[in-house]
Amino acid sequence: MATWVDLVRYVKAAYRVISEEDGELRILHRFESPFEELGEEREQVVVIHREVLDGKHEWVQIVSPCGLVSEIDLQRFLEEVGHTTVAGGAAIIGDHVVVRHSLPLENLDPNEFDDPLELVVGTADQLEEKFVGGDEY
Repeated sequence: MATWVDLVRYVKAAYRVISEEDGELRILHRFESPFEELGEEREQVVVIHREVLDGKHEWVQIVSPCGLVSEIDLQRFLEEVGHTTVAGGAAIIGDHVVVRHSLPLENLDPNEFDDPLELVVGTADQLEEKFVGGDEY
């Protein structure tokens, strides 16, 4: 992949896109086992957003919400992120606490997108379960 258009084409072929706007895709990630084996279905919304740095460098930002700022003990949350996450970091966007990760689009291979996406979505879901106690996002 070398451009946002290339990434959009790839994401539409590989994932379930639930909405699309200029420079942004939203996908719904469904988790398989062990949740299916327990009779639970867990899902996580992921926002894939195009960023342009310095007016010329295309990046993609992968964002997944964990809960509302008002519902989360931010100190405990950030300590957990600091001890347990491999890819991504925590941020506040609007009223939501999110896990996000950014990647340059130039020369991006599918596995260089898929692996961080899986880490972000899995981390966000685990943090949501631990700090919010549900599956709202």
